[in-house]
Amino acid sequence: MSENTKKRRSIREYIRIYLTGMVMGGADVVPGVSGGTMAFILGIYEELIESIKSFTSADAIAMGLKFQIKKAYQTLPWPFLLALGLGIVTAIVTLASPIHWMLNNQPVLIWAFFFGLVVASIFTVFNRVRKWNPIAVISLLIGTVAGWTVVGLPLLNNPPDSYIYLGFCGAIAICAMILPGISGSFILLLMGKYTLVLNAVHELKSLVNIGQNLLILGTFIVGLVIGISSFVRLLSWLFRKFHDITVAVLIGFMAGSLRKVWPWKSGMSDDANNVLPTEFNAEFWSAIALAVLGFLLVLVLETVAKRLEKKAA
Repeated sequence: MSENTKKRRSIREYIRIYLTGMVMGGADVVPGVSGGTMAFILGIYEELIESIKSFTSADAIAMGLKFQIKKAYQTLPWPFLLALGLGIVTAIVTLASPIHWMLNNQPVLIWAFFFGLVVASIFTVFNRVRKWNPIAVISLLIGTVAGWTVVGLPLLNNPPDSYIYLGFCGAIAICAMILPGISGSFILLLMGKYTLVLNAVHELKSLVNIGQNLLILGTFIVGLVIGISSFVRLLSWLFRKFHDITVAVLIGFMAGSLRKVWPWKSGMSDDANNVLPTEFNAEFWSAIALAVLGFLLVLVLETVAKRLEKKAA
């Protein structure tokens, strides 16, 4: 376990982590925006990876099987993950419906806001690479091409209708969700299960089809746990051995994801092509204003995060 996960925090710091979770959860609801990007720019990304790794380690599993509650309480970074997880769940429950409405009724405006967020994110995380050299630049270009390609893949129109496939979708989506620039929601769209999972959340909130929806979400969550348990170990190893190359690739993923969050599309479908705006009307200027707002919001969040990190240090 890293030293960062053991440190004692104030109530104010846990409130910040909770709010970070809300930002991550709100981003993850949108197909094309990554909660990992928000964790990256808010300075908790590597701690998140190490904390999840600690909770899914052999020692943590052994504590659970032996009911060593006190030892787990004292050694595992549960306060950090609890605060962050509560924020993510709060955002998904409270923001899923309004964001879903915006995507259906005002897609240009919400995409413009998130476009500004992602552009600012790219700029703010450049200094996370300790030393830019030719290898880091090449890694950035590879990540950009990979991100651009993934978000342009065609949607799967007739996905398998089995719970095994649903669990597999959860495992793949959580790997994407934890990566900056790659949207877990969009991966679910590609695999044909985004609507199923989102509808299950909506119906549970309305107490409709409780048994079936619990089975759907339970299967999906099992896939999430299996996927993230494996993937965080790879990420942790990459950060330790190839920090600058890994960060450069992740920045590239974010740059490539701009293809998906471009506000103006040729239609309302999830795989519609990007187009240039044809009218400079009120909607256009509102979109520009929201993109600027999203850009400035990231700069403010980055500034606040840096100040809090300095205080903690």
